[in-house]
Amino acid sequence: MSDRTLAQINELVDVVIATRELTPLINDSGACLINALRSGKKILTCGNGGSATDALHLAEEFVGRYKGDRISLPAICLSADVSVLTCIANDYGFDAVFSRAVEGLGQPGDILVGISTSGNSANILAAFSAARAKGMKTILLSGKDGGKALGQCDFELIAPSNTTARIQEIHTLILHCWLEMVEAETWN
Repeated sequence: MSDRTLAQINELVDVVIATRELTPLINDSGACLINALRSGKKILTCGNGGSATDALHLAEEFVGRYKGDRISLPAICLSADVSVLTCIANDYGFDAVFSRAVEGLGQPGDILVGISTSGNSANILAAFSAARAKGMKTILLSGKDGGKALGQCDFELIAPSNTTARIQEIHTLILHCWLEMVEAETWN
């Protein structure tokens, strides 16, 4: 194993250990997701680049399944529809791609999960603002110091790292924790 590989593994281990401090927040935000889904509400997700992939992963696991069989749960990844993204970006600018979608799809009681490793993505910040205006709950997955999004959301899960790759790895862990919680529930 190369020194570089071992350094990355050791860094991830340290970050995972530090992530234990987020356990209550992971549990509380997971409970919020479950309560919304039980109330017939939906989950909207969004992110850019690798975070878009994480947003898509969460939505597809709700609609499809994670491990076990259960009913399909309502979730939409706002990063996934290329025609909507390019239409909004062309007509309103890239900063509006998610907020415009939240305006059209979000309802009071729905939840927006916005993922930004820096917490500074203008389109994610605008989406949180639109979600709050619609009476939605908001969950931030970020890293570093939380960026400009810090203090803007109902739940703010900040991965304890300044390294983008480690932040993304922790985000995947959090998503999987939520999915484990959801699938531990009995769904009709």
